[in-house]
Amino acid sequence: MHPEFQNFACGSPAHAISRRRMLGTLGGLAGFGSLLHPAIARQVCNQHKRVCLIWLDGGISQYESWHPLPDSKFAGPFRSIHTSLPGVRFSELMPQTAKIAHKISVIRTMATKDPDHSTGVPRIQRGDPLDRGVDYPTLGSAIARLLGPANPELPPYIWIKPGNGGFIHREAGFLGAQYGALALGDGRPPIHIHRPETVSAEVDMARNLLRQKANQRFTAYRNSSDVDAYETSYKMARQLMARKDIFDDNLLDPKDRARYGSHPLGRHMLQARQLLEAGVRFVKVNSYHWDTHGDNFNMSQRLVPQIDQPFAALVNDLDDRGMLEDTLVIVMSEFGRTPIINSRLGRDHWPDCWSIALAGGGTRPGAIVGETTADGAFVNSQGYDIGHLFHTIFTLLGINPQETRYHNKSQQLAIARDDCQPIREVML
Repeated sequence: MHPEFQNFACGSPAHAISRRRMLGTLGGLAGFGSLLHPAIARQVCNQHKRVCLIWLDGGISQYESWHPLPDSKFAGPFRSIHTSLPGVRFSELMPQTAKIAHKISVIRTMATKDPDHSTGVPRIQRGDPLDRGVDYPTLGSAIARLLGPANPELPPYIWIKPGNGGFIHREAGFLGAQYGALALGDGRPPIHIHRPETVSAEVDMARNLLRQKANQRFTAYRNSSDVDAYETSYKMARQLMARKDIFDDNLLDPKDRARYGSHPLGRHMLQARQLLEAGVRFVKVNSYHWDTHGDNFNMSQRLVPQIDQPFAALVNDLDDRGMLEDTLVIVMSEFGRTPIINSRLGRDHWPDCWSIALAGGGTRPGAIVGETTADGAFVNSQGYDIGHLFHTIFTLLGINPQETRYHNKSQQLAIARDDCQPIREVML
């Protein structure tokens, strides 16, 4: 990239604006001089940023994925295989990801300390802020608040999950219901996305005006949080009514479906790609059943390929479409699995030393961060807590976590732990 096209307002070559994007942007700005104004440049940079969080609920085993140690006393039955990075090996259960290792980065020394699902999940997804008495937002809601929608015609935060969908305002914590998540149960769009044929556009508009006036009157003397959630869900549904095309499976290339896989995680990650392409700022994709206390190896043999295949496909597709430099993809859980294999041939919860994977968004391709003990049980270098990861994510998105604060009534609250720093080794 030529230096004259660097976006210095973002502070990183990873946030540079390409010549093609710059020329396309000029049509919507007052002129070339306006683009060079730092505030304008930062806005142009940030409007392209996207995040896809792939959440493997329960805890994927690092030994059966990102950090196999076949010669360790804690190893299972699976071999390690070469990757596209010299000297770096992944589990044989991840052949597709092994081919794109040069496009991703892996942090092998996450040390997050919390071994319980009930406390570990919210701690990881909210960044473990120092003030634990405040109901902090999850990562998706935080980014929706800090960056706003990438496409104003679409919700900023969509969550694809098994089970039921709906609008989940509790994700937003103290930020308010408008920053909650629109959840698509099993990837299905909201049930009322189609206006009944018996209701004309005029009648629909009149009904909405009546509803808005009733809500305004109601909130004049009551707590507005529930009404805000109700209003936000209506707004999101109406936005999606205008974009029903992104839910039309008939428009999907059959070859894409085959590449991502017919299992739920594959289908949902393909849908995540569509949403990112359409302009959704933050997409979270949930997969469950990774809590392998029993029969870890058979379970891993079935589960790990379900993330290997679509993760590689997603990274390749974003790369091919020129979106990878502006789209941060995160694959993580609330912790990893124990080195010791229990009496049920399972691995239990292990937050002391585990792995996550990142791709795109200004991360360093091919970075393998952290050194563990020879058996992989403990960190043998710098360990990273979730606060370090939140600092890293915000920094990659052009948000300064040291200076940016939430405003909650009379409080100013840090968006990430003040005692943590970004993980520079994983950043360009």
